[in-house]
Amino acid sequence: MLISVVVYLQWPQEVKEQKRGARTVSVKIALAETNDFKDTVESLGSAVANEQVFITSKSSDFVEQISFEDGQLVKKGQVLVRLNSQEENAKVKELEANLAESVAQLHRLQGLFKKNATSESVVEEQEAKTKAIGAQLMSAKTKLYDLTIRAPFDGVLGFREISVGAYVSAGDVITSLDDLSQVKVDFNIPERFFTTVKPGQKVEAINAAYDEVFIGEISSIDSRIDPATRMVKVRSIVPNEEQKLRAGMLLNIVVERNVEQVLMVPESAIIPIENDHFVFTVEEGKAKKTQVTIGRRQPGIVEIISGLAQGQGVVIEGALKLRDGSAIQVLE
Repeated sequence: MLISVVVYLQWPQEVKEQKRGARTVSVKIALAETNDFKDTVESLGSAVANEQVFITSKSSDFVEQISFEDGQLVKKGQVLVRLNSQEENAKVKELEANLAESVAQLHRLQGLFKKNATSESVVEEQEAKTKAIGAQLMSAKTKLYDLTIRAPFDGVLGFREISVGAYVSAGDVITSLDDLSQVKVDFNIPERFFTTVKPGQKVEAINAAYDEVFIGEISSIDSRIDPATRMVKVRSIVPNEEQKLRAGMLLNIVVERNVEQVLMVPESAIIPIENDHFVFTVEEGKAKKTQVTIGRRQPGIVEIISGLAQGQGVVIEGALKLRDGSAIQVLE
């Protein structure tokens, strides 16, 4: 009677398990593949123009001509503003005439000196006078040159702060100029990563305004570590030929410290049970519960240290319905 009771209690469960084992579960799989695993460190930094200045005047006078527009691309040496230069032009012409006369007088005296018709001291006095006039002419030309304001390097102009006819004093800001052919990005990394970064190392810069990654490299590392934050400042250079990046933009910087070839699977394939990790592999149309040892993680992927082979399929969808030995149908 006892045996009969046990059989009666267990028999329905065995039938249920057989039916469950016979049910085919539809799943999706992915292959365990060896790919680049990038060991990275992230930080935030602000973009700074490669070169940036405020265009100012060295002299004080009225604005006679403005030769640029807001936001214009300019070349080095291109004329931006001309100040009133009538007085300086007249001074230069006067000194040029005086210099020409002095040089002619010097030549006459040198000819007379060769004929012993004049003294050497007279010739030397005329030479000194000619040199003095030449120095005055050079000074006048420099002042005249300063009344024409030019771009010091290639770049993009900002808004102009003056108008034609306005009086400009020495030091007044006329506009700004930024060289955006490449941008500098300063960012901080923790002290413990100091030995893992070096000049020439690749960095990725990401800005919320663009759906793309800008590639640059580390140009220099600060010689000091901040004792308060234990952070070290790093400067990177990011090429910007299309000038998409602007000074002041917030950039998320990702520094590649190391790149390794590792075996990886999608994170959804991993089934954690207490301190162990498992995946379901596919063998002859059935699911096989396989224990694996995992390593580092990145968003969406997990490194497999042991338990799987290259190219082996693992279940990434439908694993919750599976048991070891369950019949499966792989969906496209």
